Amino acid sequence: METKRAHIGMCFDRTFPAAQVTDFARRLDGGADQLWIIEDCFYTAGASLAAAALAVSDRLTVGTGILPAVVRTTAVTAMEIATLCDLGPGRVLPGIGHGVQSWMGQMGVRPASPLTALEEVLTGVRRLLAGERVTMHGSHVYLDDVQLYHPPQEVPPLLAGVRGPKSMALAGRAADGVVLAEPAGPAYVRWAFEQAGHPERFRVVTFSMLCIERDRRTAYTQMAPWLATLLDDPKPGIQTLPFSDELIARYREHGVEGLVTMPPEWWTELGPIGTLDDALEHVAALEAAGADSIAMFPSSNLETARKQIDDVLRIAAR
Repeated sequence: METKRAHIGMCFDRTFPAAQVTDFARRLDGGADQLWIIEDCFYTAGASLAAAALAVSDRLTVGTGILPAVVRTTAVTAMEIATLCDLGPGRVLPGIGHGVQSWMGQMGVRPASPLTALEEVLTGVRRLLAGERVTMHGSHVYLDDVQLYHPPQEVPPLLAGVRGPKSMALAGRAADGVVLAEPAGPAYVRWAFEQAGHPERFRVVTFSMLCIERDRRTAYTQMAPWLATLLDDPKPGIQTLPFSDELIARYREHGVEGLVTMPPEWWTELGPIGTLDDALEHVAALEAAGADSIAMFPSSNLETARKQIDDVLRIAAR
């Protein structure tokens, strides 16, 4: 069976000034497929940035990665997604997740059960977007005879931004796909499908750190400190690597320098890191694993990130 070609996009870092999103959207609209807005507390808001990006683009799909489930009420979340869908019909990919629980606690909205809260929110939002009149009296979500006045004509797939096996299984029940945080290599994609139960028409979006240089050593040197922070507290994106134990042991023994000199194929599994050919190999491996969308995370330095738009466009034109 022929491997499905993935949609290629870029992430808009949470630290970037909001006004820059229109420039990113316009440039990516010329050849890339997607722009993913990062909403983290307490930076910039996802829905408003997504609206701005949709307004200045014609073909670009805009994703929200990730709206915390409990920050807005379920009805308001559905309203915002429906509004975005009206601004850019067929060009919205909404993502909803648990949110960082310490941040939820800072705002006084930390739920007793993040799993229950997310499943109820996903269920309620999906039903509202479908145009249903919804009554739900759950543990977290309360809706009493609520119906959207402007439900989207084209209902978007609702994606769950989750990590752990219980949350991935929840996504298989209550969402139309998942957004996998970086590093999201092919092994992580296959694991996500397995944990979700291989539901039909299930979309997997990956976030991948982008660093393309003329020589591998330069790229590896730039990215090794980032990788070291992940190895200090390994999440599923690291734990599912086929060489996870060897990687962690190497880091503990040799530190950051040991990461710079690790095998190139390990870096290629981790992300589009190295040369352009290495980045294309990473994309091909993700496509073979079943990824539907691949969003490149740029440098947090704004000027560097602006230059990396050209890298994303080159990959999209592969």
